[in-house]
Amino acid sequence: LTALKSRERLLDLAGGSGDLVRLFAKDVGADGELWLTDINPSMLQVGRDRLVNAGVLCPALLCDAEKLPFPADYFDVVTCAFGLRNMTHKDRALSEMQRVLRPGGRAIILEFSKVWRPVKPLYDAYSFNVLPLLGKYVANDEASYRYLAESIRMHPDQETLKTMMTEAGLANAEYFNLTGGVVALHRGFK
Repeated sequence: LTALKSRERLLDLAGGSGDLVRLFAKDVGADGELWLTDINPSMLQVGRDRLVNAGVLCPALLCDAEKLPFPADYFDVVTCAFGLRNMTHKDRALSEMQRVLRPGGRAIILEFSKVWRPVKPLYDAYSFNVLPLLGKYVANDEASYRYLAESIRMHPDQETLKTMMTEAGLANAEYFNLTGGVVALHRGFK
């Protein structure tokens, strides 16, 4: 679904940790181009440092996914993993993804989503009760873990996000549920 080819150009939005860039670095090879971006300077620094430590050298750019500073029709792939739900104007971010993709390019979005209905009560109990307690005792940060659960609940479901991608000009939008819909991988093409 997300295989990259040698020489492709990848833009990772809200890439903070650098995980996706590191994962795809071997695929694009020395002739490819990788860009790590995030709106949070602290997260961007963490990702850049992790990439350098892993031997992956690429630009790390502080930028807003809703106003990308890249030319139109430039990237082969735009990725966003667990970042779209935190964007204020998801429609603008999706339109920007579409704008910077070259014709035939693909947008790949990995995000928490709506779980399979029979699992929902257990998942909600875990998300709103157990997860914040773990955050409180393990990370001394209950609020961030409560926010995580709330932001997941407010994020569009799979079909709605698929429609939003289509409205942003991404063709053949589709999604693949992972772990019973806890996470979904969305893909669309320019």
